[in-house]
Amino acid sequence: MKIAIGGDHAALALKSKIIAYLKDQGIEVTNYGTDTEESVDYPDFGHPVAKDVTSGAADLGIVICGSGNGINMTVNKHAGIRSALCWNEELAALARQHNDANILALPARFVSEEEGLAITKSFLAHQFEGGRHERRVNKIPC
Repeated sequence: MKIAIGGDHAALALKSKIIAYLKDQGIEVTNYGTDTEESVDYPDFGHPVAKDVTSGAADLGIVICGSGNGINMTVNKHAGIRSALCWNEELAALARQHNDANILALPARFVSEEEGLAITKSFLAHQFEGGRHERRVNKIPC
């Protein structure tokens, strides 16, 4: 499995923890940064993640900013991206199972590092169920 990850300055600690976990699991990670606490603009780190997912260079993506909203909005502008802003494990599971989410967006300032890691594990542990959900997901693109 390949995962692209990116986030702004608010994401640094959580992103580092998630990257370490993913690598420990043998998952290939492309880190688009940022890797400093210097103030940066979240779109600069979200767009490359979305491009990797849409091109197939990554199987899934993870994006992180302070609230999760800005970077989630950014990646959802890309055709074919279904990014879900999740702040608990159940939302992450449902995003995969019912919405076929291909990017997880996390709110770094509203979840602890432990919660963020648990949400990530839940997102990765679940698959799209298809069925009635597939009909709905197919209606998302304009």
